[in-house]
Amino acid sequence: MATPGSSCNEKSVMASEVENGEEFKVDVFSSSEELLSKLQEKWKGKPKTYPAMYSSVFGGIIMDQAMMVIPMDDHMVHRGHGVFDTAIILGGHLYELDAHLTRFLKSASKARIDSPFPKSTLKKILIQLASVSKCKEGTLRYWLSAGPGDFLLSPTGCSSSAFYAVVIDESISQCKEGVKVITSKIPMKSPLFATMKNVNYLPNVLAKMEAEDVGADASIWIDDEGFVAEGPNVNVAFVTNENELVLPFFDKILSGCTAMRLLEVAEELVKRGPLKGVRLANLSTEEAKKAKEMMFVGSTLPLLPIVEWDGVPIGDGKVGELTMALSDLLWHDMVAGPETKRFLVPYV
Repeated sequence: MATPGSSCNEKSVMASEVENGEEFKVDVFSSSEELLSKLQEKWKGKPKTYPAMYSSVFGGIIMDQAMMVIPMDDHMVHRGHGVFDTAIILGGHLYELDAHLTRFLKSASKARIDSPFPKSTLKKILIQLASVSKCKEGTLRYWLSAGPGDFLLSPTGCSSSAFYAVVIDESISQCKEGVKVITSKIPMKSPLFATMKNVNYLPNVLAKMEAEDVGADASIWIDDEGFVAEGPNVNVAFVTNENELVLPFFDKILSGCTAMRLLEVAEELVKRGPLKGVRLANLSTEEAKKAKEMMFVGSTLPLLPIVEWDGVPIGDGKVGELTMALSDLLWHDMVAGPETKRFLVPYV
């Protein structure tokens, strides 16, 4: 994890010095003690947003934010050869950790990265990390890379894969306000890369930025056949005019853990009556824009209502009742669901 960068003022001063032809001198740190002092100075007085990190390279948990770093020659850094996943910490519980770990290792297999530990050990590491962090609300993010070794294209010089994880202390709340989206002009990833949660997120970042450039929250990818795919880092779902919950097939997009759980808990609304059915389907852009309601689905949301797409209102342009009913079901699952979905962190 990178340490905080220079402030805008510092960058302006440096740029001014270069433009004026003034001498610009780069600091040289000849010892680890000097560097550590500089790193700790950068973090001094800042909130402890990252209370704990694990690194298999260091072989343990790091509590000092200044030391939360990974090697530059890690294949994940300079070649993007890595995968990641995220679990939510809410009310002192880890939500759907097993589901996320299973997907994590499937992604690693597709990326041809062998984990340095079995799934059971990875889970124990993450639980211990959450425990010592003392964080009761936030996210637990973790990565598996081909590991450090050299700067070549092939990972054959990497002696061992590497596992990193960090706890991020942040607020998790139920989204209730509607947002606007646009159709993305950024080419979406091919199915091979879209169905694995890898660290190559430049298309995702550009898709998010293009939406922000026009005052929208995010963008929607349309696949090469003209069907709705997904958002930049979330799944998308619709409520049709027949009151059916419809999500796109997962053959070309990431199989979201929260989206999969939504399909399960939505059956409760089917039993009660307001929802008439739940299904996966191919939806054209034209069909999707005629939906009664629309929403993003993701771990930290869990649902985010969408009220406008490309300047056209979805339904009546207001947050949908079924969207919020589904959101309530998912939120209840996150805060008071079964023990099979929520793991109580044994805080030290």
